[in-house]
Amino acid sequence: MTDASPVNRSYREVLRDRRVAGLLVGDLLAHVGTGMIIVAMPVQTLAIHGSMPKAIAVGLVEAAPFVLSTMLALAIGLGRVRVPPRTLLVADCVLRSATFAVLGWLSLAGRLTLPVLIGGLLIGATFRVAGSSSRRLLATSMAGESGRFAVNGLLGVNQTFALYIVGPVVGGLIVATTSAGVALLADAAGALILLVAVVLTVPRSAGDDGGRSRAAGVESGWRILRRRPVAARLLVVVFFFDFFYMPIAVALPLYVGDPLGGDASSLGLLWGALGVGAFVGATLVDRLRNLPQRHLLIAIIGLWALCPIALALVDDLTVAMIVFGLGGLVWAPFTPVAYSFLQSGVAAHEQQQVVTLWTTGTMLAAPLGLAAGGPLIEAAGTAGGLVISGVLTLLLLPVAALAVLRR
Repeated sequence: MTDASPVNRSYREVLRDRRVAGLLVGDLLAHVGTGMIIVAMPVQTLAIHGSMPKAIAVGLVEAAPFVLSTMLALAIGLGRVRVPPRTLLVADCVLRSATFAVLGWLSLAGRLTLPVLIGGLLIGATFRVAGSSSRRLLATSMAGESGRFAVNGLLGVNQTFALYIVGPVVGGLIVATTSAGVALLADAAGALILLVAVVLTVPRSAGDDGGRSRAAGVESGWRILRRRPVAARLLVVVFFFDFFYMPIAVALPLYVGDPLGGDASSLGLLWGALGVGAFVGATLVDRLRNLPQRHLLIAIIGLWALCPIALALVDDLTVAMIVFGLGGLVWAPFTPVAYSFLQSGVAAHEQQQVVTLWTTGTMLAAPLGLAAGGPLIEAAGTAGGLVISGVLTLLLLPVAALAVLRR
């Protein structure tokens, strides 16, 4: 496994392939709908939480989509289940659009309750993790080895621009002027758009290995990673990096109210600021291909850790947006660089198991971190929870250095 591929095409060269461009456009528009949910979901939760503590309710709702989806993705990553990536992504789009359409209608009708919301998210996101890894597998397989780094970077651009800029800002405005139910319906529409893009642009054979894994048996992704110790150790680092981030997601809706004194639109602006910084960082990924990727990943961890600590010291929305924007700038290259580094050392017939297991490991940090984040914020307060998140991430630095730099 090397730090960089010998030949990497640019963003512009990869986008000349109409099939790749079409899938990426569908991915972009789907992320806009999901970005609205970042703002709408906590607002909806706080409106129906009842007697349950606010932080606990937000944590449960944010964690629900990861439970069943993590179980399915683990079965795929460990070689227990073999489903073509295209099929998984289609199933994810269909189930997600149906679920959010129902939840949106119930919200608009005033009949949505917290148990129904949690149950809907639990079932409707069954293919979420597998679908996420399938997007990456399909796009990188169509672009080929020389286009892998650029595609991973463009997926990061899509995520930051749509998920953290356009989506939250539009979602905040929609929630403030109409209701959270409208944003839920918008996410259902985004899933349908991605479904159309997949059907029209992705060949049925994309992401497959020509039957090699079926002939030889599907090997566990963990067994494959064990043959690549750096990748296995990096997975552990990435898991805790994401785990220590999750209390921030629980704290932000409360942080906007006190000390910032804002509302849903302010929460959207704060996420939008992160997105602007992350978008700039993601567009610069293409310029980072010649840097030592191991050292780059460690630097990102250290710089991001300063962000929540700085937020805890801020009581002004404008300053908070600047801090969060700078955090997004340094955080954005982490995922594209990590995935490119991982995929460069994995054979074609090993991609689905390894990438799905890797995605599952990183996403598993979300429900666990959110579940821990609720009690943490309740006990330490908003500012205390943000500081603890940053300090724990700083403590991850020496662990990351030993794990990634050791040959």
